Amino acid sequence: MLSERRLEVLRAIVQDYVGTEEPVGSKALTERHKLGVSPATVRNDMAVLEEEGFIAQPHTSAGRIPTDKGYRLFVDKLAGVKPLSSPERRAIQNFLDGAVDLDDVVSRTVRLLAQLTRQVAVVQYPSLTRSTVRHVELLSLAPARLMLVLITDTGRVEQRMIDCPAPFGDTSLADLRARLNSRVVGRRFADVPQLVQDLPDSFGAEDSGTVSTVLSTLLETLVEETEERLVIGGTANLTRFGHDFPLTIRPVLEALEEHVVLLKLLGEAKESGGMGMTVRIGHENAHEGLNSTSVVAVGYGSGDEAVAKLGVVGPTRMDYPGTMGAVRAVARYVGQILAES
Repeated sequence: MLSERRLEVLRAIVQDYVGTEEPVGSKALTERHKLGVSPATVRNDMAVLEEEGFIAQPHTSAGRIPTDKGYRLFVDKLAGVKPLSSPERRAIQNFLDGAVDLDDVVSRTVRLLAQLTRQVAVVQYPSLTRSTVRHVELLSLAPARLMLVLITDTGRVEQRMIDCPAPFGDTSLADLRARLNSRVVGRRFADVPQLVQDLPDSFGAEDSGTVSTVLSTLLETLVEETEERLVIGGTANLTRFGHDFPLTIRPVLEALEEHVVLLKLLGEAKESGGMGMTVRIGHENAHEGLNSTSVVAVGYGSGDEAVAKLGVVGPTRMDYPGTMGAVRAVARYVGQILAES
């Protein structure tokens, strides 16, 4: 274990390197930070930190920079989440409050996160599997053609056209709509199949075929993999960090284009607990193209349970406390909007 003083030296190196983009020397550290010890002692502490793999010396420089291991220790032990200022919080609220529907919420969230953090923002659409039914609407378009509209508690709206095996009257339609909603509203998607399986038997022979068709369409809608949707914004922000990507930025851009990779990253974040924040640094990201980046992700939702993830991808040399604060604040606001929608 590192002593408190050496942890403080590491904290100072991370802060200076993130702020100045320049490798940090012992003289600059003692001038800029009240470490309470001589430059010789700081040099000795830096030698220990380097020996243990927390900092490294770029071959062209006398200074030192943090390694992935150093950033990891900084995030775990030293970095609090920096709270946003009142103007920043108001700006988030004003920007997100204007959203008209779920698509608008997601696209605004991506733009906002990218602006606040100046990184690449990634927002996953709310997962259907963790949603509940708010309402099922059935509309008659023609004697044997219906539209099914499924509305979830997270504001998702799914529409499906249904061609019925026989004409379906308005009275039957109203009856089916009422019975469906009485059984499924407020219930988890996983519970719906059992709740509706006997519905066709409660209608006359001439209508039971259409009721079965409507139910099979509803159940297909519930299980479709529509949760595998992501929106990405702010990719251009990466061009500001050219020197943070040792060889080329291309592997990072290619990885960002592969939504499967990003979903996996967010999925890994999800496994480490509902709404909890996950920070993956450098080589902790399994995808080789993202070895020079860090991912900060957190769950969002309308209650205690996350319905999806949002986060940012940027170079390992990032302002972790500020980024973590922004990601958490945005997630909370999005959760509030979903709860109120």
